[in-house]
Formats: sequence, structure tokens, C-alpha cells
Amino acid sequence: MLRRSIYKSPAQLRAMREPGLITAAALDAVRALIAPGVTTLELDAAASAVITSAGAKSNFQMVRGYRHTICVSVNEQVVHGIPGGRVLRPGDIVSVDAGAELRGWNGDSAFTVVVPDESQPDVVAEREELSRVTEGSLWAGIASLADASHIGEIGAAIQGYIEASGHDYGILRDYVGHGIGRKMHESPSVFNYRVSDPGAEIKPGLVLAIEPMVVAGSEETFIEEDDWTVSTVDGSAGSHWEHSVAVHDDGIWVLTAPDGGKAGLAPFGVIPQEIR
Repeated sequence: MLRRSIYKSPAQLRAMREPGLITAAALDAVRALIAPGVTTLELDAAASAVITSAGAKSNFQMVRGYRHTICVSVNEQVVHGIPGGRVLRPGDIVSVDAGAELRGWNGDSAFTVVVPDESQPDVVAEREELSRVTEGSLWAGIASLADASHIGEIGAAIQGYIEASGHDYGILRDYVGHGIGRKMHESPSVFNYRVSDPGAEIKPGLVLAIEPMVVAGSEETFIEEDDWTVSTVDGSAGSHWEHSVAVHDDGIWVLTAPDGGKAGLAPFGVIPQEIR
């Protein structure tokens, strides 16, 4: 059986723009709803409405055994949280992950937000800083694609950014980023930390879902009884940020950001280029 190349044609890259933007729109709808008193299942319904109205499908529902549109992880939950009756509270740190499939192509993205709480300013500030650093490390990893030669450099850039923050944060080791295209999860794996293996070559046609998962304490996690939710053993808060990014002949383009990543990449001196 022939193995599909991890590198895609310009036409295939262009075909991935729309599912990426639908994914972004679904997450925008969820972000607008996050507030005290809202259930995680309500967030799921909002994302589902956006994806289906665009004529797309939730690629999360294509994963065997999973029937929801998003993953929503709260506080000590880092990734893969299942939507349900949980009610959001002031001060919660909430990570939301979603993806859309359209005409056989996939998008995948995630963000973290802290629910405002004037009664716990220190807790809110600590959690917002965790999210800020995690998001910054994501953009550092994306920016590295502009001049890196192998994907191992992405993890080095992510870890380096986190270390430079001065915080003793943990980086999840058992959960990593991935290639994306015809399937939501494809080769190669994208580590969020330094590894000795340089990994696949970065060249036009490569599309990666880069997704640092960072925790305020120990990186040790366990899977809860629902067989999905990944939580920290020490109960420390987690943050998860993700974008799907294409490398093409003229540069890089963030498929799951409406501006192609312009705002996020600006601090790193990288200007994204549209896919021709």
C-alpha cells in the first residue's frame, strides 16, 4: 500500500483554508458564550451550530467513541474534557478544542480563557499568565516554521519561550501536535519540547497542528474515569492553545486564524503570506 506524502500541493493547501476558517468561527462562538452559569454542553451546541450551518462536519465526532463537537477542559483538566452539565464558575480557566471537516479536509484549533472573578484577583492573574505564556509559546513555535529546517526546532522554540517566561511550568509529554490534512491526525508528530531527533524536513506543503499543553505545576497527568479527560495529578491548572499552520512556497499561513496569523506573529518579526 502506498503511503501518502506528508507534503501537500498548493491546491490542497488552498482547500484547507475554508475548514480552518470554519473552525475559527466555531471557537469564536464558544468564546463569546463563556461566562459564569453557562454549561459546557451549551458551549458544545454553539460550536456545532456554526460548523453545521457552514455545511461542514465536526471532525471530533469522527473519532471513534466521541460524540461531541468540542473538547472543553476546566481548571485541572488540560485536554480532552467532555462537554456536559458542568457549570462554569468565576475564576475557572477553560480550554476549548474544536475542528471542522469540509470536502475531505480538516481544521483543528484550541484556545484558553479565564472566567473573570473580582473576588479572586490573584487566582485570575495566575491563570491568565499561564494562558498568556502558553499562547506565546504557540506563536513562538509557529514563527520558527519561517526559517527552521526540521520540525524538531518547533518544540525547541516552544520550550525555550516557556523557560524564558521565568515560570516553572510543566509541558505535557504524552500529548503532542500532529500533521493535519485528509485526516485530523496525521504524521508527523510535533513535540512541544526539545528532542534529539530533528524530525521531518520543513518545506512547502507541510501542514501542522501545533498545540502546546502547559500546566502550572507538575506535568504528571492521569485519564479520568470517563476514559477521555486528561487532568493533572497535583490539581494544578492547565492551558491549551492550538493552530493549524501551512508552509508554502512564499512562507507560512495560519489556516485557523482569520488574519493568517499576522497579529500573533508580529512580535516575532514574521509576516504570514497568503497561499497562492
